[in-house]
Amino acid sequence: MSDVARAFWVAAPGQGEIRSMPLAEPGSGEIRVRMLASGISRGTEALVFRGGVPASQHQAMRCPFQDGDFPGPVKYGYSAVGLVEAGPDTLVGRRVFCLYPHQDRFNLPAVAAIAIPDAVPTRRAVLAANLETALNGLWDGAAMPGSRIAVIGAGVVGGLVATVATRLPGAEVTLVDRDPARRALAEALGCRFALPDAAPADQDLVIQASGTPAGLALALRLAGLEATVLDMSWYGDQPVTLPLGEAFHAKRLTIRASQVGMVAPAQRPRWTHRRRLALALDLLTDPVYDHFLDGDSAFADLPETMARLANDGAGALCRVVVYP
Repeated sequence: MSDVARAFWVAAPGQGEIRSMPLAEPGSGEIRVRMLASGISRGTEALVFRGGVPASQHQAMRCPFQDGDFPGPVKYGYSAVGLVEAGPDTLVGRRVFCLYPHQDRFNLPAVAAIAIPDAVPTRRAVLAANLETALNGLWDGAAMPGSRIAVIGAGVVGGLVATVATRLPGAEVTLVDRDPARRALAEALGCRFALPDAAPADQDLVIQASGTPAGLALALRLAGLEATVLDMSWYGDQPVTLPLGEAFHAKRLTIRASQVGMVAPAQRPRWTHRRRLALALDLLTDPVYDHFLDGDSAFADLPETMARLANDGAGALCRVVVYP
């Protein structure tokens, strides 16, 4: 016996389509999930849609339950919220979060899904993957109470980093972005805002999440003596040139990379990916995170939505894909 599912595919760089495929009955240890909402992680998914994943990173950038290969055809995505229709009694009828591409119904191992707290609305829950990334970045950067922290890039990841950092006791957090309209977002999150030319220097920690080489160069200028610049951006096949002939050596700066695929080293002996994700879901009980939801799009319109976000998505936050 089989059923039919529909999924979004990048058929070729710059071209998306909805494809139908057979869906078998759930196997032993699996659950059947009906998608309620999924989130578009615009920075990464736009690069995937445009075919910007470097050949050297094709394997490293695979997401869980991805079908196909870069640059396409490929089924890609990792912010899925659904309702369990079949499986263990402890999960049937419950909403779960999982790292799954945009697809209306699917099977996956029960251990790959995590129940969503009742206090977290379905649309807000799609932020769990990005909030998990933000948590890992703050762990990688060793953010501490009282720190002066600049976050460059007021997109979803940068904004989420600033939101969590602002809640550190005594921390002075500045969200830096070239779009003055992002000041309203910073104020709603409870942190300061600055345009790049007015951003504060002598920072204890600078987190670069703008996705641009200019953002990383700015981070070096804002970092204080022996401070850390934490790069959370992914540049794809875009080359990055840095002004290391300026104060980089004199200030003895450290540039570190953060990537969510591995738990930050300081936490790794005690924390699993699942525990980190559970923490992100618990934090999402706070309605402040609704500021990152940037409207809804129908699943059937996803090829047009993704093309628009990939080519003219400046200023977009998290677009929520809703399913019939």
